[in-house]
Amino acid sequence: MNATAGAVLDLKLPVWRSRVLLACLLLWFIALIVRALYLQGLNNDFLRQKGESRYSRVVEMSATRGMIVDRNNEPLAISTPVESVAASPADIDITPQQMVRLSRLLDMNADEIKNKLADTKREFTYLRRQLPPEQAAKVVELGIPGVFLQREYRRYYPAGDVMAHLIGFTGVDDNGQEALELAFEDVLGGKPGSRRVIKDRLGRIVEDVESIRLPQQGQTIKLSIDTKIQYLAFRELKAAVAAHRARAGGIVVLDVVSGEVLAMANMPTYNPNNRDKLDPKRMRNRAVTDLFEPGSTLKPFTAAAALEAGSVRSDTVIQTAPGQMTIGTRVIRDAHPQGALTVAQVIQKSSNVGAAKMALALPAETLWTLFSQVGFGVPPQSGFPGEVSGKLRAYSTWRPIEQATMSYGHGISVSLLQLARAYTIFTANGELKPVTLLKRDGPAAGLPVITPETALALRRMLEMAVQAGGTAPRAQVSGYRVAGKTGTAHKIEGKGYAASKYISSFVGFAPMSNPRLVVAVMIDEPSAGQYYGGAVAAPVFSQVMAGALRLLGVQPDAPVDNVVLPPPNAPEIKEEV
Repeated sequence: MNATAGAVLDLKLPVWRSRVLLACLLLWFIALIVRALYLQGLNNDFLRQKGESRYSRVVEMSATRGMIVDRNNEPLAISTPVESVAASPADIDITPQQMVRLSRLLDMNADEIKNKLADTKREFTYLRRQLPPEQAAKVVELGIPGVFLQREYRRYYPAGDVMAHLIGFTGVDDNGQEALELAFEDVLGGKPGSRRVIKDRLGRIVEDVESIRLPQQGQTIKLSIDTKIQYLAFRELKAAVAAHRARAGGIVVLDVVSGEVLAMANMPTYNPNNRDKLDPKRMRNRAVTDLFEPGSTLKPFTAAAALEAGSVRSDTVIQTAPGQMTIGTRVIRDAHPQGALTVAQVIQKSSNVGAAKMALALPAETLWTLFSQVGFGVPPQSGFPGEVSGKLRAYSTWRPIEQATMSYGHGISVSLLQLARAYTIFTANGELKPVTLLKRDGPAAGLPVITPETALALRRMLEMAVQAGGTAPRAQVSGYRVAGKTGTAHKIEGKGYAASKYISSFVGFAPMSNPRLVVAVMIDEPSAGQYYGGAVAAPVFSQVMAGALRLLGVQPDAPVDNVVLPPPNAPEIKEEV
């Protein structure tokens, strides 16, 4: 051994270094013991949460959406359970082969599925919503860890396209998207709950741990609609639109005692059970959201204003010859020129000249006031989303020609529901009834607009309009006395009126002796040759009114052979504004 090696072996480390190292090790062990005691004895929530995160999940408990039923409890919208395929990205364990099979079953691109599963911090994501049961079962058979089924509800509409515009539909999350489904979302939708469960590695629930929040189920909504009358109205409207090759149509049936809407249908329509391809043009409830110029159906209100003001009586004679009158540079014409007519005959024959003369004899404010009081220019407050107020300009802006044309329904716009409601002043002894789409128990109080005497006088005039010599003999109903008024108005096109496009309408009520129903019909752009309201809309009124009165058990007030149609060679009472 040389001297250098001996010197190295004789080298000794300082004693303090070993003591410092020993102290550090002791402190480290003490820290570990303290930390273990803290986590396992004083604060074990952290470890429990970490453990539970491997198997515990919070899942949503869906609230069942409330039903929509008609006045007789017939279901119009119900929620049926369906299965959706969901996944827990944190637990997913899928092979390439399983991915290919899963993408085929779900009819999805594999990359799309991978994107949904990319965030492994998420505990829940939908892969595909609302699948048929047999398809969902095949997904489960794949046995992919982290992929499971989630129970949901899908809305089903038994009446399909017949009730589509009234009921609307829900989206994929079962939230109201259109019509009454949207209007009553807060009542129908309820509130979902949640629960804590234990799942195995395949995502299957093996144990319920606790209910965190119970779901609040949606409430049932009972409508004023009578399903039988609705089907009747829809059938007749559809047939008329097809027969006259019309662009669209609408119908409203009102109970004049309660103000309830018993039926409301539109054409064209759509199937709310097939929400894959929806055309917005078919989804509008035209009876509530679309405006049109009512034409001669407004003449009874002009006559009522004149009677109320005392400027005329029912038998007051108005000279309408030679069938036209000039106001400034404009000319008002009658489609069927007459001579001297009483006020009642002005309504019966639908004379534009006679109505204009009655209107011009009144202060503009008087006519505007009655139009406003019957609900023109304000929403009908039916509760339907998107209902329009119509257009009724301030009387201070009226020129004489505008006051004259408004007397027969030009220069003013209304919805079909507004027009039907306005006619309740003639059926309810001068009171305007509040309308509703929800069932009411008993009569509804109305707002007085005209006197009972004026209302009775107008009822008699309107009965003349559907008899021989009137514009709407095709509106007659076997066994019942009916009354009503036709309308045939040129459509607005650009800044003027289209020469050959019309809105054909009819509004009437029955029985005359004790009115129970108002039926309003509108046919948009009939193009099969006929376009007068008495030929196009009045027959629809007749069929619907006849069926509805019998369905409601309303007592007849006329012989069964009371219908008297003009002979085939008789000249048609024309009407056009």
